[in-house]
Formats: sequence, C-alpha cells, structure tokens
Amino acid sequence: SESISRLAVAFVPVLLGIILHEVAHGWVALRRGDPTAWMLGRLTLNPVPHIDPMGMGMFAFTALFTPFVFGWAKPVPVNVRYFRNPRSDMLLVSAAGPLTNITLALLFGLALKLMLTFAPHDFLLGSPVGKYFLEMFQIGIIANFSLAFVNLVPLPPLDGGHILEGLLPRRLANAYAGIGRYGFLILVVLLASGMLSSVLTPLIRWSWNTTLWLYGI
Repeated sequence: SESISRLAVAFVPVLLGIILHEVAHGWVALRRGDPTAWMLGRLTLNPVPHIDPMGMGMFAFTALFTPFVFGWAKPVPVNVRYFRNPRSDMLLVSAAGPLTNITLALLFGLALKLMLTFAPHDFLLGSPVGKYFLEMFQIGIIANFSLAFVNLVPLPPLDGGHILEGLLPRRLANAYAGIGRYGFLILVVLLASGMLSSVLTPLIRWSWNTTLWLYGI
C-alpha cells in the first residue's frame, strides 16, 4: 500500500519531468535549426503525444520496487541534417533534457521551501491535501534528479551516450555509437541487477541533501 501511495504521489512530478525533458530536446533542436519536433507537434505540454507505454511501465516498476523513480516518453525525433555543426549541436540537444530535470528538481525544492515557510502547520500535517503536496514536492526533487542522472549514464542511446559521442574523436564516437543497438538491454540488466542503483542512489541522495541545504530546509 505504501508503494501504491508513492506511485500516486510521484505521478505528477515524474510525468512533468518526462514531458519537459523531451520538450527541452525538441526546443533546443529547433533553436539549432531542426524543426522536426515542432512540425510533429512534440513541443507541447499535452502528455498524449509523448506517452510511451514501455516508459510508463518502467516508471510504475521503479516507483514500486526501486529506491529511485525512472521512466521515459517517446523520444523526440531529431534530424541532424538541419544542424550547422551536427556534433556540437547534437551534444547541446542531448544535454538539454537532463539539465531541464535538474532545474525542475531545484524548482520543486523551492516550492517545498515556500510551502514549509508559509503554509500553516495544521495544513501541512493535518490535511490530506497538505500531506499530498508535501510528499509530491519531495518526490519531485528525487524523481527529477533520478531522471537526470539515469539519462546522463554514458550509454547509447541515453543522453549521456550522445554527449560522450560529441566529446570523443569522430572515429571513436562512431564505434561507440554502435553500442546503441544493445543499449536498452544493457540498461535493463543494470537496473535489474542493482548495479545502476548502487551508483546512482548515493548521487541522488547527495543531490537531495544539497538541495535542502541550498534552501535552508
């Protein structure tokens, strides 16, 4: 029952983080000259064009059974042929998603600080609505740091893999990109074995503590 309650509370901040992550990719791609995502209607906060059933299933699984929450939406299509500098532009597009999640985590931290500062004590602890928002803001911090750091894992086709490709010499980048065909399988193995959790959990915990320190909570 606790896991199901956590799933319900996490739904809004995780869905927002997943959607804004993809919109950020598309927005930066548009700024770098690629209108593909915009023409396909993907630069929208409407969740329907972004929903990926498998990604939502991963969100439910991680919310119920793992220490951090993770999921994904349909990847925003990017056409590198529109870019003037394909490698550097693709690096910027890839970095935009995780940076958006980190920003969103900090905004949830700010919302938590404002709520703790200005909301009546009885509302925070004696009202179901107050408890819901208190938990939602906290999960919003953790979930969005989770989304950022999982996506920064240097494994194609994750954003971290594309970022690393943009930093490597071209020959090594092309060879490394070939791992992408096995990327999802490797990610599932890392998640199921707990190896990824053992690395990311301390990082997420440090980010959580740093955010609370930053806002004096």
